[in-house]
Amino acid sequence: MNVLEYLSALLTNFLALSAEASPWLLLGLLIAGLMKSWVPTQILSQHLGEGKLAIVKAAFIGAPLPLCSCGVIPVATELRRSGASASATSSFLVATPETGVDSVSVSYALLGPVFAIYRPVTAIMSAIITGLLVSTTKKEDISLPKDSSDEVKSCCSSKHKPEPTPEPAAVKTSCCDSKKPANKSENFLSKTLSGIHYAATKLIDDIIIWLLVGLIFATLIKTFLPESFLLSYGSGLGAMLVMIAISIPMYICATASTPVAAGFILAGISPGTALVFMMAGPATNISTLGVIKNEMGSGVLIRYLLGISLSAIGFGLLLDSGLAFFNVNIVQQMQHSHELLPFWFGLSCAGLIAVLSIKPLRKLVL
Repeated sequence: MNVLEYLSALLTNFLALSAEASPWLLLGLLIAGLMKSWVPTQILSQHLGEGKLAIVKAAFIGAPLPLCSCGVIPVATELRRSGASASATSSFLVATPETGVDSVSVSYALLGPVFAIYRPVTAIMSAIITGLLVSTTKKEDISLPKDSSDEVKSCCSSKHKPEPTPEPAAVKTSCCDSKKPANKSENFLSKTLSGIHYAATKLIDDIIIWLLVGLIFATLIKTFLPESFLLSYGSGLGAMLVMIAISIPMYICATASTPVAAGFILAGISPGTALVFMMAGPATNISTLGVIKNEMGSGVLIRYLLGISLSAIGFGLLLDSGLAFFNVNIVQQMQHSHELLPFWFGLSCAGLIAVLSIKPLRKLVL
């Protein structure tokens, strides 16, 4: 390939990855914004605070959500800033992108019933294992959660200078007393719009750089690392270690990873090695790793990667052993019938995210 062909391949792959990630990223931003407006922080702190139970809750809450590894970032960021512990946030970050109601159905369609059952179970278990590992991090090594919004000063909380001369009126009023209860429909609309505005401004500003870095890195891997490189390593522990090394920095969502894994299996890679790809790929990428380091610290990041790697390899080896023991042929169960979101829709979502990320353009629409 000459330079022009490489540039064309880079642009094509970047647009394809952006179109694939953007709809789920917008969904994640919307969920995060609504959560910011409607879910009281004390509830999140109560259920997703410290302790092993919070880790388990986070795994089961995240598992069914149809969010990919980019879409989960804003939701997890808001969870952390709303009071969730680092261990519970990590558990949520693993369980959510590794599986979901959409990826389970695709797994059944493409890989058969064994994967459709085994995949969500391993996602939840790996999330709990990773959360428990993160919980061993010393408190002084965990970054404090950042403020989710600027502090709002109201007349009720501000300090007032004493008035030199009280008014002779019989009824004394203040800015707090004059507040009237808002209409319920207006309150609902204002809260919803406030959450959407927060997601489209401050939240997207906080994560867009790492998202862009992750997409560029994934584009480079997709362009310059052919699938034949993975197939040359065959199966077993060695192949799984190579799969981990490649999957951790790249971007791929759980749904999109399924047909790729099906292709690997048909080409000769073991189902367990393909499972490693489906677990490590969605749960990690440069964007996610950058946000984890920024929001929770390097100590959490190291344990996060360790938990995912050990879980993926362990469950991959267990799957291969189980299939061999029970003499189950995955290839015979595989079918091919699934259509992802149309390219034009994904590209439109990518364009909207680009507009929201550029402040001068954003001001024209908000």
